[in-house]
Amino acid sequence: MQEIEKLILDNFKLDESEKSLLNSILKCDFVKPKRIYEIVKSLIDFRLDFHSIVAYLAYECDYKFEDGTDEDILKIYNVLKSAFVITEGMSKQEQADEIRKMFIAMSSDVRVIVIRLYIMLYDISEYTLPLTKEQKQTLINIKDIYAPLAERLGLNSLKSNLEDYCLQFLSPKTYENLSKSVMLQRDANEEQINITKKRLQQILDELGLKNAVIMARQKHFSSIYRKIKTKGESLANIYDLIALRVLVDNVDQCYAVLGKIHAIYKPMEGRIKDYIALPKPNGYQSLHTTIIAENKRPLEIQIRTFEMHKLAEYGVFAHWLYKEKKSGFENELDKKISWLREIMESSKDLSSEEFIQTLKTNLCEGQIFVQTPKGKVLEFVEGATALDFAYAIHSQVGNMCVGAKINGKIKPLGTKLQNGDIVEIITSQNSKGPSKDWLKIVVTSTAKAKINSYFKHELKEENIKLGLSMLEQGIKSKGYSPAKILIDKYLDVNNFKFAFNTKEELFAAIGYGSVSANNVCNKLCQLYQNDHPNETLLTQTTNAPSLLIKKNKDGVLVDGDSGMLIRYAGCCNPVFGEDIVGYISRGRGVTIHRKDCQNLNYLEPERLIKAVWDDSATSKTTSVVIKIISLTSDGFLAKLTQEILGAGYKILGLETKASSDKTNTTLKTEVKKLDDVTKLINTIKLISGVEEVFRAGN
Repeated sequence: MQEIEKLILDNFKLDESEKSLLNSILKCDFVKPKRIYEIVKSLIDFRLDFHSIVAYLAYECDYKFEDGTDEDILKIYNVLKSAFVITEGMSKQEQADEIRKMFIAMSSDVRVIVIRLYIMLYDISEYTLPLTKEQKQTLINIKDIYAPLAERLGLNSLKSNLEDYCLQFLSPKTYENLSKSVMLQRDANEEQINITKKRLQQILDELGLKNAVIMARQKHFSSIYRKIKTKGESLANIYDLIALRVLVDNVDQCYAVLGKIHAIYKPMEGRIKDYIALPKPNGYQSLHTTIIAENKRPLEIQIRTFEMHKLAEYGVFAHWLYKEKKSGFENELDKKISWLREIMESSKDLSSEEFIQTLKTNLCEGQIFVQTPKGKVLEFVEGATALDFAYAIHSQVGNMCVGAKINGKIKPLGTKLQNGDIVEIITSQNSKGPSKDWLKIVVTSTAKAKINSYFKHELKEENIKLGLSMLEQGIKSKGYSPAKILIDKYLDVNNFKFAFNTKEELFAAIGYGSVSANNVCNKLCQLYQNDHPNETLLTQTTNAPSLLIKKNKDGVLVDGDSGMLIRYAGCCNPVFGEDIVGYISRGRGVTIHRKDCQNLNYLEPERLIKAVWDDSATSKTTSVVIKIISLTSDGFLAKLTQEILGAGYKILGLETKASSDKTNTTLKTEVKKLDDVTKLINTIKLISGVEEVFRAGN
């Protein structure tokens, strides 16, 4: 480890205690020292501080710190130790859980994010084809989550390197073809770069800009591929394949250089971009222009200050890394990543898979800025709606909103906002509050969390009962007795990693859907088995606990009088008396389906629960849909309605579609029990010309 020690000592001035700590850590056994060296070198090149470097080294060798170690080092070390890994064989839910835990850990210190990203970068650079399932999933997560995270933080170079490896291993043929095509243009590009650099240097000399620097850069393969794919352009039409970059001292010099360039070279129309006046959402600033070079080919030139270049390279870390600790800079840095902490905070009520989807939305979409009528500016992801805006103002504003005014015109709550919109939310005391459909309208994690929180609070008692029922069902299916396992000893919230204070909160989270019942069941059964290693399991069964459904004049009751919310599935409209099954919806109570409903095949098995009718209860009318196929006849519809009404049934809806020889009729009516459906179908079958009668959904 002498190379690592020399690398660190060459870049940091350490006191005796720091040297002693470093020496102690480097005496440990490291797996793959070359890997450690390369990652440390990358972190030093990124200008991370000594505390970050030594914490990373300690993390790699599982070093045990002594009392009195610097708290900053311990903080980074402990966060790194809490990072999790995804292994082959994990379910999507388990993978999502691990990613969520990792983000919770990383969001506490921005330095950990950089360390984690560089570890990922080195590890995937060592991949070889063919990939394992675990490697492929890691690359997909990097492409969908971690590379966008790097971009959001302004770490553009790191983001591009991550994406290049993802393209290389996930789409190897595309990467190879792209590489060959770019290499064919390399010599011609280098020749043009040398010519243009000389002309640019003449411009800088004429302006007297002695400190100015000219740099050349090759566009990353992943960026080239994205342009080809999203814009449908050929490689020949990508004008920033190579680019020259001019760094100067101040903004005035940027515009002066731009003017001189345009006096010599003809700029391409529509290819001048002023990111100084209008920075990108991540803070990036620069002037971009595409000129027609001597070889008659377009060439991009970027002009920025040295300060802007630091921000482009290091993003939110720029001032901190360069030790420019001006007043308030730490608050500014904290503000730059506050969006990440807001996502973590507002997503507590989401399941891990919902959290991942929300995270992708917030990371991958662009940013827009809209304002209130009083001029307060709010930032949103592209695609955000007026309803997102309402919840960004306040939870109560969102819960009571009934409409919105956008630029003075009344618009629906689902209207997508545009950059610069002025938005006013219309509220009403008579508002019925959020509906579940609102979750399909909003895109921000904050709005989704507030809507979910509303339902979670309103239905807390119901969710507690649902969660307990799901645990009982899961424990029985594993061959254990719920009565022996669902006791305070095993339900102690300290046995779980979740942030709950009571077992009732745990039950509610399971019933709501933010915690996996299967994971909790596995933990409870494991705890019980540890205490009873020799106990014989019960005969395993998949029978769900019975849910007794009673009817009353107001609707339905479950298990007598619990008040649990019940609704009937619109896909199959179950009727009193027929075989049914319950599905524990996320935050919506129990949905009752017919047992033969085809949609049950697409639902989560662990959330299905046995449901039965109480035969002694008074039945309630239920709407059903009947399909009728008959021969086309002028008098058929009149005869049909006469027979239905004569048999004592109501007609709620009637629709016919006739061809030359056949008529398809859809009838909607009300029944009280299953026998009524059978009698109605038999009545219709007796009508002359009827060929087939069946209930919709069968």
